[in-house]
Amino acid sequence: MKADKKQVGRMLKTVRGQIDGILNMIEEDRYCIDISNQIMASQSLLGRANAEVLKAHLSHCVREAIETGEGEEKLEEISALLEKLLKK
Repeated sequence: MKADKKQVGRMLKTVRGQIDGILNMIEEDRYCIDISNQIMASQSLLGRANAEVLKAHLSHCVREAIETGEGEEKLEEISALLEKLLKK
């Protein structure tokens, strides 16, 4: 992985903490809107972490594959991934 491992790892550890907090909120029978807000915050942070990973992938892996004439497979991977992202 070419992304900043410390930065992505920090984001994912934060999400893990948020998920633990959400589970506690559910166990404590907290207000639904508060739980939903925390879920959305976790989703947002996961999205940012994913964006960092994909940005690094494009900047390094895909660029390198294109420069060596082997970019078709990487471009197909990105295309398939974009289809998944757009189906949300």
